Amino acid sequence: MEEYGYVKDDKVFLRGYLEYPDRQIGEVKRTEQEAIDYFKNRFTIALNKVSQLEQEIQEAQNKGSYLTKLVQLRKKLIGFDAIGNFIPLLERLDTTESELNVLIHSNQEKNLEIKRALIEDAKSAAAIPDWNEATDAIQEIKSKWIRTGPVDRIYQEEIDSTFQEILDNYFQRRRDFFAEQNRIIEERINECERIIKMTKQLSWSDDLDGSYVKAREIRNLWNNVGEIPAKKFFKLTKSYKHFLKLFYDKYNNAKGIQPKVRVDPRIVEQQKLLAKAEELLKEKDVLAAADQTKALLSQWREIKIPFKLADKELSERFRTVCDRIFELSYLYRVINRKYPAFDMKSRDEQLLTLIREMEWLVKRERSDLEFAVEQMDSQAVTMTPEELKAIQGRVNIQKRKVNMKDIILRDFRRQLENLS
Repeated sequence: MEEYGYVKDDKVFLRGYLEYPDRQIGEVKRTEQEAIDYFKNRFTIALNKVSQLEQEIQEAQNKGSYLTKLVQLRKKLIGFDAIGNFIPLLERLDTTESELNVLIHSNQEKNLEIKRALIEDAKSAAAIPDWNEATDAIQEIKSKWIRTGPVDRIYQEEIDSTFQEILDNYFQRRRDFFAEQNRIIEERINECERIIKMTKQLSWSDDLDGSYVKAREIRNLWNNVGEIPAKKFFKLTKSYKHFLKLFYDKYNNAKGIQPKVRVDPRIVEQQKLLAKAEELLKEKDVLAAADQTKALLSQWREIKIPFKLADKELSERFRTVCDRIFELSYLYRVINRKYPAFDMKSRDEQLLTLIREMEWLVKRERSDLEFAVEQMDSQAVTMTPEELKAIQGRVNIQKRKVNMKDIILRDFRRQLENLS
């Protein structure tokens, strides 16, 4: 008779152990010994399952997550059809479960401490005046909360509801704030549209003097409307200025007034710098002109003009003139280094030399540009928006240099054609 199992009436039984009674686990197919040996061999499966789980727990970082798997394995062992000593296996599982419970309890205490600290952080973040900054802080805290493991069940509901209440209150206040902002903006837009309608009616009146006084009142109303999103405000301002100009044109024509066009003094200063740069472009000493152009460029940068008031065409002209001077300066430095007797050559020989050297510079820089563009395109996915913007800026500068060299090259070729 086997110690842990036996055969009775052609049926195989596992002897009872602990509080579990004897249990039929199979039937004799051929001989009793073969049946007993078969179920004894199956016990190895149960032994391996316990050893494998112990190893997994030992190697795991989050050991507590294996508790459920351990409980399920114990249930399977109790009902597992095999012959052997299940008691040591169950005792090993009990020991491991006890260790996991201690570890889980310790982790839950740490998690509770972390989550209580996160609740205080959430309260502080929710009190930040800047909504964007506050929302970023709240989202980061929420992410930390999600990554933090569970706490003891007796604290779970309280801690979760407290945290969620802080978030709900914050986002409700945020929604209320922006709803109020939208309402205010809508009121301001309606006020702007009302003022535009009043401005439009100015030109319809026969009382020009009275309308002139009213135009001043309307301008005061417009200036006191308050902030509106830039895109919408631009459209409204365009309509407002259009109808206001119509009235003032009518008024000036009726009164014989020639209005003076006011130019921003900063624009005037930029116009002077452009004129100086254009004069430097005519200088024969290109190298000296380049040094003076650098000074002009520095002065230009010191003139701070709001984006909306800037004369983009003026800025582009100044930049183009500066680019031309700098590219010519670079070319003539190459010429002076490679051709010491350049000034003694005839004009057509000089132009041929300039064309040859510029063609080589254009070819080299265009190759560098193509390589830079390929590098940017291939690495764009891995870059941050700031890194990508910086590289795009450098590529655009290279493009301007190549384009300016092309322009200068074409100019040299025209000069050579005119000599022949």
